[in-house]
Amino acid sequence: MSKPLVGAVMVVGGGVAGIQAALDLADSGYKVFLVEKSASIGGVMARLDKTFPTNDCSMCILSPKLVEVGRHINIELLTLSEVNAISGEEGNFEVSITRHPRYVDMDKCIACGLCAEKCPASVPDSYDGNLASRKAIYVQYAQAVPLKYAIDPEYCIKLTKGKCGICRKKCPTGAINYEDTRKDISLNVGAVVISQGAETFDPALHDTFGYKKYPNIVTSLEFERILSASGPYAGHLVRPSDEKEPEKIAWLQCIGSRDEHIGARGYCSGVCCTYAIKEAMLAKEHSKSGLDTAIFYIDIRTNGKDFEKYYNRAKAEAGIRFIKSKVTEALPVDGTGGHLIRYINESGKRCEEEFDMVVLSVGLGVTNQGADLGKRLGVDLNHYNFAETSSFSPVESSVAGIYVCGAFQGPKDIPSSVIDSSAAAGVAGSRLSGSRWRLTKTKEVKKEKNVAGDRSRIGVFVCGCGSNIAGVVDVTAVVESAKKLPNVVYAEQNMFSCAQGTQDKIAELIREKDLNRIVVAACSPKTHEPLFQETLQSAGINKYLFEMVNIRNQCSWVHKQAPEEATQKAMDLVKMSVAKAARVQPLKEPILQINQRAMVIGGGIAGMIAADNLAQQGYAVDLVERQARLGGNALSLYKTWKGEDIAGFVKQMVEKVEKNPGITVHAGSTIKKVDGFVGAFRTTLEKEGCREALDHGVTIIASGASELKPEGQYLYGTDDRVITGLELQARLARRDESLDKVETAVFIQCVGSRIPERPYCSKLCCAQSIRSAIELKENKPDTEIFIVYRDMRPYGLREDLYREARQKGIRFLRYNFDKGLDVTNEKGCLEVSFTDFVLRRKMVLSPDMLVLAAAIVREKNDPLAGFFKVTQNDDGFYVEAHLKLRPVDFATDGVFLCGLAHGPKPVDESIAQAQAAAARAVTLLSAGSIPVSGTVAHVNPRLCSSCGVCVSVCPYSAPRFSEKTDKAEIESALCKGCGLCAASCRSGAIALKGFDDQQITSMIMCA
Repeated sequence: MSKPLVGAVMVVGGGVAGIQAALDLADSGYKVFLVEKSASIGGVMARLDKTFPTNDCSMCILSPKLVEVGRHINIELLTLSEVNAISGEEGNFEVSITRHPRYVDMDKCIACGLCAEKCPASVPDSYDGNLASRKAIYVQYAQAVPLKYAIDPEYCIKLTKGKCGICRKKCPTGAINYEDTRKDISLNVGAVVISQGAETFDPALHDTFGYKKYPNIVTSLEFERILSASGPYAGHLVRPSDEKEPEKIAWLQCIGSRDEHIGARGYCSGVCCTYAIKEAMLAKEHSKSGLDTAIFYIDIRTNGKDFEKYYNRAKAEAGIRFIKSKVTEALPVDGTGGHLIRYINESGKRCEEEFDMVVLSVGLGVTNQGADLGKRLGVDLNHYNFAETSSFSPVESSVAGIYVCGAFQGPKDIPSSVIDSSAAAGVAGSRLSGSRWRLTKTKEVKKEKNVAGDRSRIGVFVCGCGSNIAGVVDVTAVVESAKKLPNVVYAEQNMFSCAQGTQDKIAELIREKDLNRIVVAACSPKTHEPLFQETLQSAGINKYLFEMVNIRNQCSWVHKQAPEEATQKAMDLVKMSVAKAARVQPLKEPILQINQRAMVIGGGIAGMIAADNLAQQGYAVDLVERQARLGGNALSLYKTWKGEDIAGFVKQMVEKVEKNPGITVHAGSTIKKVDGFVGAFRTTLEKEGCREALDHGVTIIASGASELKPEGQYLYGTDDRVITGLELQARLARRDESLDKVETAVFIQCVGSRIPERPYCSKLCCAQSIRSAIELKENKPDTEIFIVYRDMRPYGLREDLYREARQKGIRFLRYNFDKGLDVTNEKGCLEVSFTDFVLRRKMVLSPDMLVLAAAIVREKNDPLAGFFKVTQNDDGFYVEAHLKLRPVDFATDGVFLCGLAHGPKPVDESIAQAQAAAARAVTLLSAGSIPVSGTVAHVNPRLCSSCGVCVSVCPYSAPRFSEKTDKAEIESALCKGCGLCAASCRSGAIALKGFDDQQITSMIMCA
């Protein structure tokens, strides 16, 4: 008899992927142990300046997640810890862990910093890329979680020489413990998620460009710290050698990537092109004079969602120069600190240019610790030491019950890592669903203090956000101004208000100073308001007795050239917020019960995977597909880029879904109407003239996209020899005999993509064309095959496929897009003519078959968007709640997305995103009930004239007429608190809670 399932999961790695996996698992009903080898969590993302392409402050969007993990009652952080071994089987593992000594008692440490202030030992700070130093007793960064000091035993004078001991003498709480020892821990868990992350390539290994010799040659990660407001230069763009602002900066791409020399890596790291563009854009923003930036590249690979638009903006608006080249040297220029870049351009000409700084865009690789861990746990690794996975099971390792995500599975960016982490949580949850909630605790809800009738006692907290705000706004002056305002009894300045330590301090001050309303002047309420509201709740006051002022976006960022005006504006905004805070009242949040049924819209691979995962987790699913059969685009696909059989997998999935008693398939059905809200949707389907209404608590949109049919372009539709990439895949799948007659085949890339009408990369076309070309070559080795391209983009591990194709004799020709490409039929002979970029000569190819790598396109006015109140971008793809940290959520609660509906992507990424969407949906379903916002509109029926304006203007369909009174009423679960109805009401019958006339007027009058 097998052992019972254990309702606990161990997540190894505390970067953004591990954090998201831990949160999804804990919110789905599992006890989570988050194991991190460092003294705090956060990983590489905690070191970045801003994110791409949204330009959000990296720490500003990560910090709330850090605090949420640190506070979560069902997540136990095991920092300075390493996994030794694992035994047992899926559902019941025994894990051996070593926890290294911190030498600081975490229960006693209050992170006051007196120890570090007096510590005499100075240590190179790896967090700042060794551009600055820290002390032997340290926290990694100001917002670190846990915010507890640790002693570095390698540099501590007391631990290495038996002398000093100053930190123990200065610690006011007696937290220093030099006698701390290593501890061996044993955990019993049902599953393991490995998210060990990656490390950047060390260019000092084979120092081709003099990285270690010259201070003004830095890595991209070091440059992030130079730009960062919390970095060694407080966000000022300076050279390390003399701290002067550079006038010209060069970025060298593919350092340690796409290279088979000793110590390098043969794959594309997938993120380097995009972050180089981001850094060049940000450097221009930081520069006080006109900065000249140049990116030296092999191929620009901006194939993520909206990345191509950012690339186009960088060229057209920012003036960043992109130089396709092979860089041979970066020679020092005597006496200047600059470097002479020598390179061969795409025409084969030798060129040189001088720059003040050089940034090496270093690639990503598995850490030695990550590779060792994989081997110890028996996980199969590929030849690059990434975890080996199948395209059809992208987060499942070779060991049942051990899942992988983030950069441990392959080089990838933040959104892909977050998607993978949710997917790993979803698959782990599907295996452990029988043990959900068995080992979890319930958070105690603190009784709220009744402040009705009490005089307003306001606390004001002004954040410097490193130098993000304080570099422009005089924060001290803002605090002093706030202290003089009516009803303010306490005001102070914080370095980082979102840090765990500051949050704890605010809660303590609320109790100590008897504060009953709080104003925080910091960054965006969009990302941080829930964090501060939870702090208020922990201190026992209503979360709506809180106001947040955005003095970052609205002051320091937009008025950085006018610090005095920015400071005055910040003072005015705080003054207005204090005036409103004095009049805000506690609000109640209605509790919604969640219908325990899910609906998945779209029966392609993504939809079937999402439905299957939900069913495995114990939830009934309605799977809606408008076609008569399941499968979608995958019915025409042949093989994945790895060569796996897609047709066989699709057939297996269709049978599995159709036979699953927990899944009801509604094929040949269309959605005609959607009512309700999160937890209580009602969707009306129509099939063959008959209508049926289905109730469900959550919705996953996996409605897919389609391949562009380029009618009238390149003779498509008029010549049978011209086909699309998907049509070729279908022929390969059915082993069409016509392919045996092909002597010469030509592929044209980016047909309908990367043009003004569709300014995005369709992402999967390059790898699909290469795979199809290889299949043609293997079936008939003497076939001449040409791939005509603008930029080849087989990102990540797909670079191996690109290399294999070249070795097999497939020829890749880059053409001049500006001079066009023509396809003609000359006396029955197809001719493809274009200007070769390297030779600068016109070339003509005469193929027997012309394959067009056509764009992935979406319906721009999809009725589903209106039904579920979700947004499409200009290209027709759905817009997620947050590109980086909520890539499968919509802004509309209870609705999630995955697959091609989100954006172009290959099969493996669609499957991972479908599993992620299911995991995110389960965080709601498993809760059973959820609170909804108290900031909603309400109607005074005595004033309502039943004009219907509110009903017509609301984008969320929250107002409706009561059947009993014929007066307007608001469905609070649908209301998003936008205030449009209140502003439009002709009779003044509608008010928005938290924004009533008196509150708004008080802000206007004091301004």
